[in-house]
Amino acid sequence: MSPFKAFRIHSEHGHIVARFESLTLDDLGAGAVVIRVTHSGINYKDALAATGAGKILRRYPLVGGVDLAGVVESSDDARYRAGDAVLVTGCGLSETHDGGYAQFARVPGEWVIPMPRGLDAFTAMALGTAGFTAALAIHRMERNGQTPEDGPIAVTGASGGVGSIAVDMLAVRGYRVVAVSGKADAGAYLKELGASEILARQDIDFGSRPLENARFAGAIDNLGGDTLAWLTRTVDFWGNIASIGLASGPALTTTVMPFILRGVALLGINSAATPREWRLAVWQRIATDLRPRHLGRIVTRTIAFDELPAAFPAYIEGRVTGRTVVRIA
Repeated sequence: MSPFKAFRIHSEHGHIVARFESLTLDDLGAGAVVIRVTHSGINYKDALAATGAGKILRRYPLVGGVDLAGVVESSDDARYRAGDAVLVTGCGLSETHDGGYAQFARVPGEWVIPMPRGLDAFTAMALGTAGFTAALAIHRMERNGQTPEDGPIAVTGASGGVGSIAVDMLAVRGYRVVAVSGKADAGAYLKELGASEILARQDIDFGSRPLENARFAGAIDNLGGDTLAWLTRTVDFWGNIASIGLASGPALTTTVMPFILRGVALLGINSAATPREWRLAVWQRIATDLRPRHLGRIVTRTIAFDELPAAFPAYIEGRVTGRTVVRIA
C-alpha cells in the first residue's frame, strides 16, 4: 500500500505537537481490520488531545481522532470483508491506539461496528462519540426505569455536541426536555431541536440544602461540578442522572440524601469502554427509535481534512455549537 496522509500527535521536549504526516500501515497499531477512512468528526476530547490542553494520549506518537467511518480495505477477521461499511468510536482510539484522522486505520475486529441499516459514513460521524454517548445515557436511564411519563429531563451543556443530540433524541422518545445552557443565543436553536424549556445556566440558584424542591424526573449532565451537585438535589424520586462530562470541573460535593431519601440513581457513562454487545444495541437504537430528527441542524459545519488543525481552538474556547464532520477522503 502506498503511503497515506495522517494527523499525528507527538510529545516533543515536554510539549504536544500535532501535524500532518505521511505514514504506512507499518506505522499504525496492530489490528485485524484495515479500514479506508472516509469521515471522522471532532469531539472536545479530540481538541484537548491535539492542542495539549488536556492529557488524553497515554503514549506517543499516535494518530488523533476518537471516531472513524469508512469501508473495510482488508480483514483477517472472518466477520468482515473488503467493501463492508463500518464505523469505530472510542475503544482507545487516539488514547492508546492510532485513531481516525488518517486515510487508513487498522483496528482490532472487536472494535468494529457494521454500519447499521439506514446510516451512512457521514451520518455516523455526524453522530460519532457524541451521539453514541447521548444514546448510551438514554439507554441506561431507560433500562433503569426512566419513562417520558415520569416528567421532564434536564440536559446541561445542551448546545454542545452531546447535549444537542441528547435534546433531539429525548424529544424523539417523547420526553419533555429542559435545556440548560450558558450560551445566551442558543435558545432558538435548542427549541428547534425539541427542547420545551430553556434554562440559562447563569440564572440558576443552586441552593445549599441537601435536598431542594424537585424540578426534574431525571437529567443528562455534561458539566459536573456545582451543576451536577445541584441536579442530585433537584431530581425527583427514583430519577436517573447520567453523568457524561466535566466541562465545569471534576469535583462533586453533595450528600447521600438524594440517594437514600429519593432513590436517585447516578449513572456513570463511559462511551470508550462500553462492552461490544451494548455498542451493537445502542447503535441499532441510534438508527431507529433514537435517531435524531434534526441532525442537519446539529451538524453546523463540514470541513476538509486539511482544515482540521484550525478547527480545534474554538472547542477549547467553548465557542462551538453542534457538531463538526471531517471529510477524510
